[in-house]
Amino acid sequence: MSPDDISEILEKHDGGQGGLISVLEGIQAKYGYLPEEALRTVATETGRSLVDIYGVATFYRAFSLKPRGKHLVSVCLGTACHVRGGPAIAREIEQQLGIRAGETTTDRDFTLETVNCLGACALGPVMVADGHYFPRMKVSMVKDILDKVRKGLDAVEIDTDERVFPVDVSCARCNHSLMDPEHSIDGYPSIKVTVSFVNKHGWLAISSLWGSYVVHSEYEIPEDTIVHMFCPHCHAELIGGARCGECGAPMVPMIVRGGGVVQLCSRRGCKGHILDLGGTAIG
Repeated sequence: MSPDDISEILEKHDGGQGGLISVLEGIQAKYGYLPEEALRTVATETGRSLVDIYGVATFYRAFSLKPRGKHLVSVCLGTACHVRGGPAIAREIEQQLGIRAGETTTDRDFTLETVNCLGACALGPVMVADGHYFPRMKVSMVKDILDKVRKGLDAVEIDTDERVFPVDVSCARCNHSLMDPEHSIDGYPSIKVTVSFVNKHGWLAISSLWGSYVVHSEYEIPEDTIVHMFCPHCHAELIGGARCGECGAPMVPMIVRGGGVVQLCSRRGCKGHILDLGGTAIG
């Protein structure tokens, strides 16, 4: 870790006075986690208490104090999942990956963690891999799921997967369509918005297929970076009051043609999203 890198991140965020979370997001985007030395540098240069900095770093699950693997696997060991076999699922994953809970494989491919609750008690035991929930888990299912994780869970069969369907959205402020038929993704018009992050300002095109996570952007957006999205027509920022249930970042609301709202997490790489069609919410 270079102290100069931390100083540069602090400068981009008004010396750290503009928001500690933004500073920590910048550090994690740079290193993939929050090195102890980096947090001590932030404390020294901003005059903030190291205890307060660690408090923020440990409160949000999006932050990690240790290097994480490419794939994050979580197993619920809360009461409901525990009595339905959660510990056996965790042991099988440990055996398959050759690590214990809280560790990362030597090739930095997988990180395994156990949690007290994933908010899906009725579906236990529950395993989450890269943001995808696997309910009513059985030991016999573990190996197959880990193999799918290695290949990429976000790969979808557009023509056959019934979970994938197109949405047509507009700006929540001016109601102008955000669809761009000239920039197609997955064979459909993309959702085109203007974005800003760090010191970049450009366009972002998002697949309009619910279930696809394909995005195109003018500039490469580092993982874990929070982007600010704006309507390309009225230039209003697309921001609501909701926070992502997975990482705590602001959600970006868009109006669905025909009724309803879609909200997308503003953090690059987070899979948090909600589609509410007349009271029926799909996560």
